[in-house]
Amino acid sequence: MGRHIETFLEMMAAERGASPRTLEAYGRDLADFSGFVKGDAAQASPDDLRGYLARMKKQALAPRTASRRLSCLRQFYKFLYGEGLRTDDPTASLDSPRLGRPLPKFLSEKEVETLLAAAREIEGIKGLRATALLELLYAAGLRVSELVSLPLAAVRGKSAMIVRGKGAKERMVPIGGEARVAVAAYLEVRDAFIPAKVKTSPRLFPSDGRSGHMTRAAFSNLLKDIAVRAGVPPSRVSPHVLRHSFATHLLAHGADLRSLQQMLGHADISTTQIYTHVLDERLKHLVQSSHPLAKLKRLR
Repeated sequence: MGRHIETFLEMMAAERGASPRTLEAYGRDLADFSGFVKGDAAQASPDDLRGYLARMKKQALAPRTASRRLSCLRQFYKFLYGEGLRTDDPTASLDSPRLGRPLPKFLSEKEVETLLAAAREIEGIKGLRATALLELLYAAGLRVSELVSLPLAAVRGKSAMIVRGKGAKERMVPIGGEARVAVAAYLEVRDAFIPAKVKTSPRLFPSDGRSGHMTRAAFSNLLKDIAVRAGVPPSRVSPHVLRHSFATHLLAHGADLRSLQQMLGHADISTTQIYTHVLDERLKHLVQSSHPLAKLKRLR
């Protein structure tokens, strides 16, 4: 990659707190565009960018992927313009691809209860850890990266824990009694998971990996095993599906979108609004069960 791309990625990390996954994705996107223009991406023209968008359309890329690539390019050229490395922004006249609004996949409350019951049936200290992980994930709607990297100090409060989310932003997340009971039981055996070579660990879920805590992949594999035990198709179960289930079930029981936004750690409430399909279904049921004309129709 060119030096301007490297400088841009360094800025994204240092000034905007971009995660390693975001930086990796942006690096791939800019490398792909550089390959398309066969030269320095920093010198690309508006026509180069239009040609790139046309190629993405021809490749039938998912709208979300195409949108992310264009977002990356917009930020890159805005950075170059702001630093005085270009006198124009070639993305200014480009239209963003239209994004669909796919509904989030989620499990029923009964299916989640079955998963939790299956975790509790795992014997020994691994069962206590599995139960604590699953209870926290569902009780707080955490991202998997937030869950596995939780510091030990996060669960010391009486009714809520501090979670560090995207962009190193912290938020307070309330957790219920069942999750606290599960965590308390796990804390009794937590030291058994601390690698002998380090003796102590600041992480709630320590491991001997390079990060010092359980990896996302390890937890995802554990969740698949629990799904098999519970008789729930593993293809329907993932950490993000449980996060969607948390949000969906809260809305179904009367939570408001603003509170849900804060608990999920969404910067923009428009991201949270994807869950309003639950409100639509609830309102439809309310009309069908409570409206006078609906009652009259049932009587006839």
